[in-house]
Amino acid sequence: MKWGVIYIENTETKKLEIPFWLKLNLTKQEAAAYSNIGINRIDELLKDPKCSFVLYVGNKKLVKRKEFEQYISNTLEI
Repeated sequence: MKWGVIYIENTETKKLEIPFWLKLNLTKQEAAAYSNIGINRIDELLKDPKCSFVLYVGNKKLVKRKEFEQYISNTLEI
């Protein structure tokens, strides 16, 4: 087992759970927990046509984690 890589299989749902920092894309709820920014504010950011970290999967909006981190590091105020 490598350091920082954790794979947990949930026996009830048979779903593989991966930590936030290893995921490429996050849901709005995961992005809110990861960044300590509210879900409503993240939703507003994702609605902006110029948003560089939104990924559309059908009707679902996901957050591109690396681009989101860059946006946060380059922004003074959200």
